[in-house]
Amino acid sequence: MDHDFSILREKLTNILGGDNLITDARECAYYSQDVYSEAPYVTKAVLRPANIGELSAAVRAVTAARFALFPRGGGMSYTSGYLPSRERAVTLDLTRMDRILEINLQDMYITVEAGCRWVDIYQALKDKGVRPPFWGTLSGLYATVGGGVSQNSIFFGTGLYGTAADSVIGLQVVGADGEIIRTGSAAVKGGTEFFRHYGPDLTGIFTGDTGALGIKAILTLKLIANPPHRCFGSFCFDRYEDMLPVMSEISRCGLASECFGFDPYLQKQRMKRESLSRDLKNLGGVMRASGGVIEAFKRGSKLAMAGRRYMKDVNFSFHVTTENRHKAAAEGDLELIRKIVTGAGGQEIENSIPTLINANPFMPVNNMIGPEGERWVPVHAVVPHSRAVTLMRAMEDLFCNHAGKIEQYGIGIGYLLTTIGQSAVLLEPVFFWPDALKEFHRRHVEKQVLKTIKEFPENLKIREFVQQVRQQLTQLCLDHAAVHFQIGRTYLYSEGLDLGSLDLVRSIKRHMDPYGLINPGALGLAGSKGPAGNGSTPGE
Repeated sequence: MDHDFSILREKLTNILGGDNLITDARECAYYSQDVYSEAPYVTKAVLRPANIGELSAAVRAVTAARFALFPRGGGMSYTSGYLPSRERAVTLDLTRMDRILEINLQDMYITVEAGCRWVDIYQALKDKGVRPPFWGTLSGLYATVGGGVSQNSIFFGTGLYGTAADSVIGLQVVGADGEIIRTGSAAVKGGTEFFRHYGPDLTGIFTGDTGALGIKAILTLKLIANPPHRCFGSFCFDRYEDMLPVMSEISRCGLASECFGFDPYLQKQRMKRESLSRDLKNLGGVMRASGGVIEAFKRGSKLAMAGRRYMKDVNFSFHVTTENRHKAAAEGDLELIRKIVTGAGGQEIENSIPTLINANPFMPVNNMIGPEGERWVPVHAVVPHSRAVTLMRAMEDLFCNHAGKIEQYGIGIGYLLTTIGQSAVLLEPVFFWPDALKEFHRRHVEKQVLKTIKEFPENLKIREFVQQVRQQLTQLCLDHAAVHFQIGRTYLYSEGLDLGSLDLVRSIKRHMDPYGLINPGALGLAGSKGPAGNGSTPGE
């Protein structure tokens, strides 16, 4: 194999240049980690193409040498979605492909390379009066558009407009043989990227595929007029059984562009994590986002006065943003939300959380560890409104069954709850446990935060227990017919799909990747052993 790789390395050096073919052992080990896992194999090299031509040529060279390719965006994943599952592996780092290629204000689309970050789009469009309907993830300071569409991400705009994939018009995808495939109206000879649907929706095939069907190189997103007026509200309930139906009603009515909630534990984690100095720094964003000096002073002073004590006696809380081109309409939607909440027995609280998040949307990713340096990992499920409370109760029952060990091991579990469009709810249990941090955490968490946390020793026993509970959760989600984002090698996609649909997905995989060399194991396709602690991925 060393001889094979030496030949491949020479070819790749000619394509990419020596500086963009990384073989340093420490760097290769880093690229073989994500937020949660380490791969069982360390990648042989990291390829950093500068454009779609270099990407196509590199893919063709790698697959011709029968090495497997593992595409990676910003790396903000926890499902082993880009980790090497074979010894003959190389990693594609697409972050050099970060250009915004076109902003078309007449036909209302933006075309970017896959390594462009969500924050880059935000900065490029903020003075143009437009934005994509879905406009980024909370990790958008690092997370790329290609990665977000491959994983199918949520957050900003999700309450009204759905997921990252819902804002995509068209793609340019590189197949295993280096061929470039166009989707949407740009696939028509002489066409442009203005429309997604023309015959079968080829764009949809490659969204949410975790890079298993092809490598996204260029993406086009639709644009909408950016509503200039936003209002923020926060509310609390004693029980999630009362809060979740209210969030669902707000979702069905299409009242909030973001609607997300926390359980008591996750709220406490947030209050512990953030500092007064950080809040005061963030107030600058609030002041800049406010309309006029008087309004800026009023909003900034209100948040400063509220501080963090206002959450002390809050049990379950949720937070909303309403938006409209007319101020009165945005205020009217928030007033409707207030009526829904009070009618169900909830109360309004200070709106610091949504106000600060919207004023400073792309913050450092310090949340990938706990406030004292604990390891962190979530599991999530997406269900219709009618099944949200039932699944939440089932999750609670599962944790009750493990209550003894959870307490013994010092494991904390909280929930993030989010609505998606008008039809779905995301339930996301989040685990915190004492364990050693990895190189991945040390490169992404701010240095001033790392200086203030505890250093826990490695604890494989607790980590293994957390993984066992996560596996039981994923099975529970399957039993409740839930679906998932960033499927990677963690969620039970192949096991849960009906045979006809699975056969179709497998046939597309065989067509795009006949030797099973593009991210083998992702989606449970082209079977291979998953990373340590994540079990095995089923074969075809």
